[in-house]
Amino acid sequence: MSRDTREGPYPEHPLPFSRAVYRGNLMIQTGADLRKRISEMVETLRKTRRPSRNALLSAAQSVLDWKQEHGAAGLWDPPPLMVTATMDDGWGHGLEVIHRYGEVAGLSIVRLGLLRTADEIIRACTDLRPDILGLTVLQFDTVDTLAEIRRSIPGETRIVAGGPIFGADPDLAPGAGIDFVATDAVAFIAYLLRFQPARPSWTN
Repeated sequence: MSRDTREGPYPEHPLPFSRAVYRGNLMIQTGADLRKRISEMVETLRKTRRPSRNALLSAAQSVLDWKQEHGAAGLWDPPPLMVTATMDDGWGHGLEVIHRYGEVAGLSIVRLGLLRTADEIIRACTDLRPDILGLTVLQFDTVDTLAEIRRSIPGETRIVAGGPIFGADPDLAPGAGIDFVATDAVAFIAYLLRFQPARPSWTN
């Protein structure tokens, strides 16, 4: 299936798949089957203490292939919007995996890119009002900036963050207003399985 691209200041913002053909029992069934396949993937990956990046991407691709074959769109209708960025990570390898797992679940994703400033992130969240803001954070000196972002973005936007600093200081996340710390891609997709947007949506 093809996707449209929304024009505007944010690159590659895909519009949701057309869901007209999936209304009714067929959509419910494929949504339930997708949830089951993702849950099975999570359980399989959890049996491996530290799955490699290739293993994570391979598991995600397997579900994506199944989605394409069965016409399964995602876990929600309409799909929640996630905006992603790194604040002090110039590589963004973690976000690549997060994007793939967001695609598995059926999120619509806007990628702001690497090394974004607080003003850029706040402006995007104010304009787009995403359901999720996904951030990669590496340095402790970004804590005040995280708190500023939390104060300035819409209240319904959940902040999901990843990075080693959250493991080093368990009090950092609640102090900075982080809603969920994604310790790895498996934790992130497990979070999406129980995620409910603040705005009304139809859940598969």
